[in-house]
Amino acid sequence: MKNFVVKTIANAGALAVAVWVLDKITLTGDSTGKKVGTLLLVALVFGLVNFLVKPLVKVLTFPLFILTLGLITLVVNALMLLLTSWLADKLNLSFHVEGFWTAVLGGLIISVVSWALNVVLPDGDND
Repeated sequence: MKNFVVKTIANAGALAVAVWVLDKITLTGDSTGKKVGTLLLVALVFGLVNFLVKPLVKVLTFPLFILTLGLITLVVNALMLLLTSWLADKLNLSFHVEGFWTAVLGGLIISVVSWALNVVLPDGDND
């Protein structure tokens, strides 16, 4: 359970960095508390999308992974971010990603920041 919470916080931090760096990834809210709450909910949605959908997409596009030497990962990450944006809209969460290329850059930023945060944050598996 600790690991799940740490990964969600890391995802929320990575999403916050993407929102901060890229103008076309937006998060709106009346107060900082609402923005943080929305960010945590979007991080949960993003985690579920990556847990449920991404493995299926990776299996279906495996030949492209080999053909492109893994560069298709950028496209898959962008599609997962766009799916998260679409689901956030359906759940009335104020998070939006505008355009495919923004999603590619956002996915790259989120991957790097999430990796760095997972290295720094304790995972709870050593207890």
